[in-house]
Amino acid sequence: MRISIVTLFKSYFDSPLKVSLVGKAIDEGHMEVDFHDPRDHSKGVHRQVDDAPFGGGAGMVMMAEPLAQTLEPLSTSHRVMLTPSGQPLTQATLDRLVGFGHVTFVCGRYEGVDQRILDHFIDEEISLGDYVLLGGEVAAAAMVEGMARLLPGVIGNPDSTEHESFRDGLLEEPVYTRPAEWRGWKVPEILLSGDHGKIGQWREEQRRARTTERRPDLGV
Repeated sequence: MRISIVTLFKSYFDSPLKVSLVGKAIDEGHMEVDFHDPRDHSKGVHRQVDDAPFGGGAGMVMMAEPLAQTLEPLSTSHRVMLTPSGQPLTQATLDRLVGFGHVTFVCGRYEGVDQRILDHFIDEEISLGDYVLLGGEVAAAAMVEGMARLLPGVIGNPDSTEHESFRDGLLEEPVYTRPAEWRGWKVPEILLSGDHGKIGQWREEQRRARTTERRPDLGV
């Protein structure tokens, strides 16, 4: 799959795209990531990409023309604006985006982008959460990582992505590993029983209890 990132700060991604499974996904050809800087389409010696908002107000707004020229060659991709005003990012969103062969993430800056870009060059708007960052780069890095792990061949055991938080609307159950007793704290006996039917039932109960306690908004 190909991911294009529209950003004024390509260097932000130097580290996130090289480590762990994301680096593996790129190195092994499961994912291709390329960058596009709106400044390459700006005019003037200062390569200006922002201007004051019509009607007054604080901050600056990213100008339409540099963004339009950046996005037009990417018109066959699914173009996503990363903004606090978008729909909240969920696991289902990542599952859906992986289905596109080519996704473009647009990282806004300043007070936002000219609305005409959103109206005519963007397919959907997505928010990382109910808070405001300096730009969309953090969200783009998070989404690249979330999508990379879903691609075939990236994670050693593909079942790992099917049994985790937010699958079936539930949080993941508590997990344990050796030793069975550590500093006087013991692993639940059921996990040592070898009875996979009862273990599966325990895990389901734990997932529902944890979700009810921590995320009642999920409606379990």
